[in-house]
Amino acid sequence: MPPAAAPGAALPGAALRGLWVDAFGPGLHTPAQVKQTVEDAARLGVNTLFVQAIRRADCLCLNASVPPVSDPELAPGFDPLAAVTAQAHARGMKVIAWVSVTGAANTAKPNTRPGHVFRTHGPAAGAASWLSRRPDGSWQEGRDAWLDPAIPGAADHMAQAVLSLVRRYPVDGVQLDRIRYPDGGAWGYDPKTLARYRAETGRPGTPAPSDPAWQAWKRQQVSFLVRRIALEAKALNPELWISAATITYQTPPADLAAFQTTRTYADVLQDWPGWMRAGWLDLNVLMNYKRDPLPEQAGWFDGWNAFARRVAVRSDGAPVAVAAGTAMYLNSPAVTAAQATRALNAGLGWVGYSYRTPTLDVYGERQSAAQGLRAVREVLRAPGGALAAPGPWTEAAPVARGLLGRITGLTVPGGQRVQAWQGGALVAEADTDANGYYGFAALPPAPLRCAWAASAGPRRCPPKGWCACRTCCCAT
Repeated sequence: MPPAAAPGAALPGAALRGLWVDAFGPGLHTPAQVKQTVEDAARLGVNTLFVQAIRRADCLCLNASVPPVSDPELAPGFDPLAAVTAQAHARGMKVIAWVSVTGAANTAKPNTRPGHVFRTHGPAAGAASWLSRRPDGSWQEGRDAWLDPAIPGAADHMAQAVLSLVRRYPVDGVQLDRIRYPDGGAWGYDPKTLARYRAETGRPGTPAPSDPAWQAWKRQQVSFLVRRIALEAKALNPELWISAATITYQTPPADLAAFQTTRTYADVLQDWPGWMRAGWLDLNVLMNYKRDPLPEQAGWFDGWNAFARRVAVRSDGAPVAVAAGTAMYLNSPAVTAAQATRALNAGLGWVGYSYRTPTLDVYGERQSAAQGLRAVREVLRAPGGALAAPGPWTEAAPVARGLLGRITGLTVPGGQRVQAWQGGALVAEADTDANGYYGFAALPPAPLRCAWAASAGPRRCPPKGWCACRTCCCAT
């Protein structure tokens, strides 16, 4: 693996000062709320808004492939994503469309629109259900339902939802959240998922949740979804920032081998170091939600930041941007300020969660959101504070030469090994996903030949075997 950035050196994205704006309370539902949100963010001194667009397979917008949210608080005919993007851009701020990728529904507040995926492919859809399930067939995690990335229709639905935002809104990037399986490990037991696993691997029976081969296969399905979205989104807009909000549970790992023992990798099946190495992520925003008053967690915060910067490098040697996302809602303003400063001193960017709950007292309903914002602004904007000298984040998204292709017409489209050759040398190889898509990023600038092995012997990947991209991506 190429060496990481030198200790103390700033990574790309070090100028990022961000704020998550969620859709679970005031902030995005009316023109007045959006105006206030952008004004408050400007006064706070942030330069990037991570705006929740797709929440639970529905959108705080009017022009996505998924239906709008059905909240009564949403002003009729109002498009929050369009409004916040226009107003933030006018202030010199970037807007990243934040997407809960696998979110399907919350039973306490279901979307009531007829075309919503929970109605068409939910628990009552029988064999057409796209939900992730436990071995006993249950699908609820608390009150939430999750889509299974190993089900072909679900994977395509999730990819198209993100891509519709890229096509129809002038956002500066997309952030993939809930790009994983639910906590607990025992998920992915829909009959269609099990049938795919058996067909692709040749393994009979029903695997145990702890079966390493089963875990690795499901982890691969999550990674395939990241790959598909990243490569296709970059083909639509090479200047787009591809980001993920990533898991940092408990004790930080010392190295990649230790990472594979963490809950991030082994429980929720998220391999974000691999996504950075493959060139699918331009920006990794750690959900490093720790509480400094607990000494153990203060160490965890710094340890995860240190690990992330050590592995923030693509296979071609280019560094990847990393930002520490902090839990403002779990901490006092003083702790938020301290964590933001430590992140910046480590050469990372910073993103706070969240606009709606900027302090522990707001989260505990002992303080209004306006009071919390004022309190956190005072410490972040104080001399020497993380936002003392606000400025724009003008850095351009990195350009990576990549290829996205698809094999069609096979009985088993997933799990086909595809190789990329340049000048007689094998430069990369990857397996196809549930829909037959394969792809590579961070490729050297030379003509590329793809080949795949099927029962009839090696063949060129359809529809064309050579790619001489001069821009960011080419999709075959």
